[in-house]
Amino acid sequence: MDLLFLVTVAIAFVLLCIFFYYVPFLLWISAKVSGVNISLIQLFLMRIRKVPPGVITRAMIEAHKAGLKTLTRDELEAHYLAGGHVERVVHALVSASKANIDLSFQMATAIDLAGRDVFQAVQMSVNPKVIDTPPVAAVAKDGIQLIAKARVTVRANIKQLVGGAGEETILARVGEGIVSSIGSSGSHKSVLENPDSISKLVLRKGLDAGTAFEILSIDIADIDIGKNIGAVLQMDQAQADKNIAQAKAEERRAMAVATEQEMKAKAQEARAKVIEAEAEIPKAMAEAFRTGNLGIMDYYRMKNIEADTSMRDAISKPSSGNQNKPLNG
Repeated sequence: MDLLFLVTVAIAFVLLCIFFYYVPFLLWISAKVSGVNISLIQLFLMRIRKVPPGVITRAMIEAHKAGLKTLTRDELEAHYLAGGHVERVVHALVSASKANIDLSFQMATAIDLAGRDVFQAVQMSVNPKVIDTPPVAAVAKDGIQLIAKARVTVRANIKQLVGGAGEETILARVGEGIVSSIGSSGSHKSVLENPDSISKLVLRKGLDAGTAFEILSIDIADIDIGKNIGAVLQMDQAQADKNIAQAKAEERRAMAVATEQEMKAKAQEARAKVIEAEAEIPKAMAEAFRTGNLGIMDYYRMKNIEADTSMRDAISKPSSGNQNKPLNG
């Protein structure tokens, strides 16, 4: 008998738990006490549709207490089934209503389904965000490099959150504007004296067009002087010109050496031909003796002439040993 009673109590407890799970009676009482009109059957059907009744009911209570009477259960359920974040959307709608920001439920759900945090966007609209840009290097017309850092104050543009560009685009455009402003300056000194000229020029470009933000201000936080790029480029050009000149000089020297070697080869060839011709002289003289074209007296006269010539050469070119010898010695 005791076992049957325990089994009956256990079955009753299980059935009661199943009943309260599929029929959230306490949640229905909480909604009624808060003034939200929702039936117990709809809460049961939410369980069947795989929609958490607690999320929808709490969202409806928050919207009702904030004065948002237009939100309906069907809209919240549809947004949840579409993969949206119901609580974040309701938080955003309540914050926008208190801050007098025009934000409809359709716009909020579209922003949420687009993957953006709509509640954070509303907060950024009320409290603008400051974005620090990375160091941006640019060169003025006088060749001096400047490295600037800026702080961009932005406010979320609710209407551009769907399809609008993000912070990366803002940073890229601001960096481009800083480079353009410094590059158009005649001297780096003018930029250092008036850094606000960069901010004014960048703001006039309308860099927030097509983005999810509205740029409120651009402030130059720091400017440092970098390298003298102009001097570095001139040094590089001078080194390149020097290398070119050295290459051309080496080319001319190689050509001169080749020409000299060619002339030496030609001279050696000419001397070889002279020696070859001189070697033919005895043969020609012997032939002249045999044929009678050269007599013995002619031959001796030629030898006397050669001896006389050799003597004159020896007299005209005294040896180094005889130059220092005394005449009376």
